[in-house]
Amino acid sequence: MAELKGACIIGQSGGPTSVINASAYGVIRTALDDPNITNVYGAEHGIVGVLNDRLFDMGKEDPKELELLKFTPSSALGSCRYKMKDPDEDDTDYKRILEVFKKHDVRYFFYNGGNDSMDTCNKISKYMQKVGYDCRVMGVPKTIDNDLFGTDHCPGYASAAKYIATSCMEVWQDAHVYDKGMVCIIEIMGRHAGWLTAAAALACEYGYGPDLIYLPETDFDMDKFLADVDRIWKEKNNVMVAVSEGIHYADGSFVSEAKTSATDGFGHAQLGGLAALLANIVKERTGAKVRGIELSLLQRCAAHLASETDIEESFMAGQAAVKNAVAGITDKMVAFERKSVNGRYACETKLINLTDVANYEKKVPLEWINAEHNGVKHEFIDYALPLIQGETKMVKENSLPRFAKLKKVLAE
Repeated sequence: MAELKGACIIGQSGGPTSVINASAYGVIRTALDDPNITNVYGAEHGIVGVLNDRLFDMGKEDPKELELLKFTPSSALGSCRYKMKDPDEDDTDYKRILEVFKKHDVRYFFYNGGNDSMDTCNKISKYMQKVGYDCRVMGVPKTIDNDLFGTDHCPGYASAAKYIATSCMEVWQDAHVYDKGMVCIIEIMGRHAGWLTAAAALACEYGYGPDLIYLPETDFDMDKFLADVDRIWKEKNNVMVAVSEGIHYADGSFVSEAKTSATDGFGHAQLGGLAALLANIVKERTGAKVRGIELSLLQRCAAHLASETDIEESFMAGQAAVKNAVAGITDKMVAFERKSVNGRYACETKLINLTDVANYEKKVPLEWINAEHNGVKHEFIDYALPLIQGETKMVKENSLPRFAKLKKVLAE
């Protein structure tokens, strides 16, 4: 494919993670260093920033501040949850994007996000091809949910898993202090895929984890759950439970009482309150002291506990997106392939068609869930443990994190 010169845009979308900015930095640094890319723009609040022509000139940022993005949580450029319509039904947004692309001579578009973001990326890519505008489009994966198709794991997952496992180990210590025991129920993110909740099993590997783990890959049975809790309570006088926010009954309805409280921009139910709900039910049935804990946003912003492996692989994903696009490739998402080198874990990038990955959810294999559907097997431990290795090299000032401070100069 012929050499293509022009500007690039990097946008972030969907829920943030503790390492999403490492991927953005991978794109930004690699693009700034590439002679084929004339300007590097960051979209304010993802595709919404493109539609509003709110683009930051990343070339005007302090290189040292940009480097701190590797250790800065959340989405430094701003995120959004904006669902684009099918261009065959309404192409208004697409015409506007093309207008902005032409204005800034954008020939490379990188979108950093999860399932819905890859759908946006795919739609833009196909539209640009349809109208004959030469623009290479690449998806950069991100999601703590770890549910993107075609990739061994997703940037952001490992750090969230490490935080969950560590928090479970710490809560276990606290919950076993008193002479009178308690039931502790920890609610973990995950609407349809249980990868995050399964990470609690990493704590079990070292003797300080949940007795019971419930994932949304299988139907939840309240009577069986209460029987499980009662059995362990009688055995140990202490019970710890890890439960996914998205557990559901056999009819598909969410157990969470908050299931109808709201939806996000893509129509997904906003879940929450499950731990409190189950805690009340267990307390009524057993009379035990019960505490419900919702890890909530802490799971995705705990950069202080980020996996070094996750940080470096996230940067690598952004870097690979730029290098492949400049080499002439378009309409793909960067993905990870697990390797074994001299018996040790290794990771390489590969490319997946955007059409294949858009709006598809990868779930925990059923063969990794135990027969009672209240725990996971060691195959999951073997999968997850290599991903959480290494400690962050986060810069600190007065023992507090020093996060990136971007000037965010708007492009003219």
